[in-house]
Amino acid sequence: MKTGTIAAVLAVSFFSMPASAQGALVDGQVQKIDTAQGKVTLRHGPIKKFDMDSMTMVFRIQDPSQLQGLKPGDKVKFEADRVNGQFTIIKIEKAK
Repeated sequence: MKTGTIAAVLAVSFFSMPASAQGALVDGQVQKIDTAQGKVTLRHGPIKKFDMDSMTMVFRIQDPSQLQGLKPGDKVKFEADRVNGQFTIIKIEKAK
């Protein structure tokens, strides 16, 4: 198989995976928001992709506009990743 074909097969496989395999949303609660620094403190449930237990921690936020409308006490669902070696929220939304 050629390299391009392998990449195409891997891409199709990834995008056809269930969301839980790609990066399930994690339950959390906003504790503090620092819009000037682009950070949010969350009390969160386990983050399986990092083998991390429940705790309270500060995350950077990839897109600070996602913090608009959030306030301390709000329950949220979020997805985090490592960006430049730091835990970073790549998606956050109010829980329904």
